[in-house]
Amino acid sequence: MRGRADTTRTTTGDGTGTDLPRVPTPAPAWGTASARALADASTGRPARSAEPARPHRRTNADPVKALMHRHRELCERAIDPLEIAAGLEAHGLTDRAAARYRHKDVFSLAEEMYARVPRNGEQDEPGAATPSAPAPATGPRGAWALLTLLPGAVCALTLAALTFTSGTARAAVGVTGALAGAFALRTALRHGPLRAKSRPATLTTRLSVGWLLAYALLGDDLLTAALSGGPDGTWPPRTAPLLALTVAAAPAAWCAALYATGARRRLATSRGLAEFTASARPLLLAVVALFTLALTALLGLSGALLDQDVDYAGAGSLGVLLLLARLLIVHGRTHAPAVVLGTAAAVEGLAIASVFAARLPGCDAVGAPVEAAVDALGAGVVPGPACGAAALALLVHALRTLTRASAHASADSAAAGGAP
Repeated sequence: MRGRADTTRTTTGDGTGTDLPRVPTPAPAWGTASARALADASTGRPARSAEPARPHRRTNADPVKALMHRHRELCERAIDPLEIAAGLEAHGLTDRAAARYRHKDVFSLAEEMYARVPRNGEQDEPGAATPSAPAPATGPRGAWALLTLLPGAVCALTLAALTFTSGTARAAVGVTGALAGAFALRTALRHGPLRAKSRPATLTTRLSVGWLLAYALLGDDLLTAALSGGPDGTWPPRTAPLLALTVAAAPAAWCAALYATGARRRLATSRGLAEFTASARPLLLAVVALFTLALTALLGLSGALLDQDVDYAGAGSLGVLLLLARLLIVHGRTHAPAVVLGTAAAVEGLAIASVFAARLPGCDAVGAPVEAAVDALGAGVVPGPACGAAALALLVHALRTLTRASAHASADSAAAGGAP
């Protein structure tokens, strides 16, 4: 017979009762809402609501926000979206990498970052115009324009003084003029559009430039004298190329200013990095061509005034080489100019050294290539190809680096932020 705990009494319609077996209720599983409710009731705590469904693990739903955090200073200081694009490009973010941030290119990514990042200098009025890209900080135009004339003026005065002196006084004038010319050139390069704003030229670059200028002054005659068994005594230097190159500091500065201004204008109006590059390359080629024409005219004028023959190929390619090297240094690219200028100087030095080394016993073959080339084409066969090839190498490098938006970004924007 079942106990009362195991039965339940059910009353029928006629008033009689029937005992039925009780069906046991299964205990709630531990961890469920019912079990937690029973546990709260037994301990006297208020019942807790059912636990909401656990959300899925979040992924990086806003990758642009993380990029904005890494480049916060860049975005706050930028004056337009292309300034941000230039900074991102400077840190190695390409159009392909922009796809990770759900954008087709760097510029569209920069536009979103520019629109989303709050900046301290917000426009006070809704209708205020967006500030245009600032012009390069080159100082008062009259000041640096006059300073670029100093090297040529010092060189001309030195040459004029040399014609009226002789002996020890002539040597003193020459040394004083060389030092004054170097100081004038350094002053011109420290102001205006030829000023290196971030990293100055390396010592290797300065030594290489000094050697190349000295070779333009004395190198061809020294090579000719060495091939004829000399040198015996002294010989007049070729001052016409040096005078033209020092005077060319002025058109070089104007060409650099023209390129910087044109590049900044294109940087402000371009709608993408590729568009800026496509418009900056013809500008750079036009500036180099303009300087080449000016230098050619100065070489001809200097040769006529001093009654000297001028090696247009050697001196002209040297001037273009120096212009391209300075443009790269101005925009913070110092490694390539140092390597290329050093290589050109080494080629010229090895050419002269091989002629003297051929005088050693059993080393006649060392100087044979240089001797054969000079006999066939003249002494200008050394500086022309050396400086011409170096200038061509720097031109190719400049077309790749100086036509990028990152080369013309402000120093603050380029330095802000970390790697993407």
